[in-house]
Amino acid sequence: MKWLIASDIHGSARWCRALMDAFEREGAQRMLLLGDLLHNGSDDMAEKQAVAEMLNAHKDVISAVRGNCDSDSDQAMLAFEVEEDYLVLPVGHVRLFATHGHRYDAIHRPPMDKGDILLQGHTHVPATRQWTGFLHFNPGSVSLPKWGSERGYMTMEDGLFRWVTLDGEEYRRYEL
Repeated sequence: MKWLIASDIHGSARWCRALMDAFEREGAQRMLLLGDLLHNGSDDMAEKQAVAEMLNAHKDVISAVRGNCDSDSDQAMLAFEVEEDYLVLPVGHVRLFATHGHRYDAIHRPPMDKGDILLQGHTHVPATRQWTGFLHFNPGSVSLPKWGSERGYMTMEDGLFRWVTLDGEEYRRYEL
């Protein structure tokens, strides 16, 4: 099964639309969202509503964790749950801990075993790091990339992780 993994949409209809196009282009079956979905720092409810509608159209294939900017009123606009601080997904012989990154990160991590993968957003910077006993991945940000990074996402399929720009250009990969 192919997953598209993204973080930090921050209520941008323009970049959410590009992410939905990428989901279709990639032929992914599932989407994992790592928080900060609707809040954009403004009171532009039309923009937030547009993002909510695009995401809700894919509600049956989305798994999501709550970010530091995800509020109860944002949750009320979404047709899928965004309540947990982290999710645990089996990936082959390891577990993937998906979190936003404001509560759990590489230093303050959830209960993990040797060989597990910590997948987080929050920093808006793509990352591939090997720590003692675990891997740490970050897809970067869909709408507000930092430190010169590109707007993008990751895919995960059969133990292969790919980092891809919203334009579809792969720029990094990691195979388990």
